[in-house]
Amino acid sequence: MTETGASEAAAMAPSGRFDGDHHRFPVRVYWEDTDGSGIVYHASYLRFAERARTEMLRLAGTHQGVLLGREGIAFPVRHCEIDFLSPAVIDDYLEVLTRVGRVGGASIHLLQTIMRGPATLVRMAVRVACIDRARRPARLPAPIKAALERLHDYRE
Repeated sequence: MTETGASEAAAMAPSGRFDGDHHRFPVRVYWEDTDGSGIVYHASYLRFAERARTEMLRLAGTHQGVLLGREGIAFPVRHCEIDFLSPAVIDDYLEVLTRVGRVGGASIHLLQTIMRGPATLVRMAVRVACIDRARRPARLPAPIKAALERLHDYRE
């Protein structure tokens, strides 16, 4: 591993880390993430963002698999706006920054930015719903809502 790669790996835990009002999640671009020409395929950014949201919740104390199994609660994407500003390419080291925009009774609004160093590549506004096993809207469990509101309130 190169010195730069070692320092990148040491700086990030597998679930990323909280940094002030946002969560940072590392992503390395692999061949499977590209369109065959070495440029990241547009749908791959959605996967990167999904992983980052999952890991942010994990670090906040919520394991989605456990939540689904025990309480029947899931967080599907209800709405997503994405702005592609510049492409990532194979072997790029990216970071997905996730910030809580607003926490509702049964939804979470998140702002996600995919960065390569200081360059912003993609901006996303995502709204996830909280649903029960019957796929009906469900109230966010109180501990999850409180943890997300703390993240939101951090910047105010």
